[in-house]
Order: sequence, then structure tokens, then C-alpha cells
Amino acid sequence: MTARPPLLFLDVDGPLLPFGADPRDLPDGYPTWPVPPGSAGAANPLLARLDPGLGPRLAALPCEPVWATTWTDEANTCLAPLLGLPPLPVVHRPDPEDEDDHPAGLHWKTRPLVDRAAGRAFAWVDDEITAADRAWVAAHHPGAALLHRVDARRGLTDEDFTALGAWLRAPAPRA
Repeated sequence: MTARPPLLFLDVDGPLLPFGADPRDLPDGYPTWPVPPGSAGAANPLLARLDPGLGPRLAALPCEPVWATTWTDEANTCLAPLLGLPPLPVVHRPDPEDEDDHPAGLHWKTRPLVDRAAGRAFAWVDDEITAADRAWVAAHHPGAALLHRVDARRGLTDEDFTALGAWLRAPAPRA
């Protein structure tokens, strides 16, 4: 039996839709791409920052991508078509009462991602990963995990893809 590939939990705001750079970071502003008129979410001005070239790069990674974003199902209707990706599974935000008992500094996604992985290797790409998330995953997830923090001002870069590809292609167990 062949082992299942690692999961890749993808955040949207920051990794795929960069934000927060000031003129010193990007004097010419963010690069933009056309958003087809009439496409889902076309009125959202941030969608012009979605580089359609990220889709083939994500699809080429040896993993099973899963949306891990507050966009939830809208990631499939608005973003996946622009990236040329099929609809992906979605990790939904827990009910607010379920969030009340987590340690300070722990991201709301951390527990649901570990639950969804159910011991399976995973990489998590997000701009909000903290030391608390890393410690919690190390203590509660028996499989390999890469928590890869992306600079929200830049979004996913060549260096991020290099790091992800190396980790995803490494023979198990991954470090």
C-alpha cells in the first residue's frame, strides 16, 4: 500500500493575497493580474493581487492541498478558478464556544488542522503562525509537520516554494 501524500493547509490572506507592504517595501505597489469580469468575487479589489502562476506551482507539489482560511468555501468559488485548481476540501473555523478553552497565543486553526490531519504528515502555510502553534503541534501531532510562516507583505515566494518542495519531497519521516 502506498502512503498518502502529506496535506498542505493553505491560508489565503497573506500567502496568496499579499498585503501590508508600504511604499518602501514595494515602491511601485503590488503586481496585479486581470480578474475576469463576472467571475465570483470579481468586485474584491484584493483578487487582482492573486498571481495565477501560483496555481500550477501549488498543483505541482506532492501533496493534497486543503483550504485553511477564513474564506472557507468562497476559496473554491473565487480563488480556485483563478488559480486553475479544482475545488479543494476546506477546514472550517470552530464555533466560538469551542475556541474559549485554547492556550493564549494559539491560532484558531491549529487544533482543527491537527484534528483534520489525524496523524498524517502536513505542511501549513500561513502568515500568522507563532511559537505557541509550533509548540502545540509538536506536543499533539504524532506525524511530521511543517509550519511554514509566509511574509504577508510578499506572499508566497520562490524561497517558500523551495522550502515547501524540499520538505514535501523528503523521505518520511520529515523533520
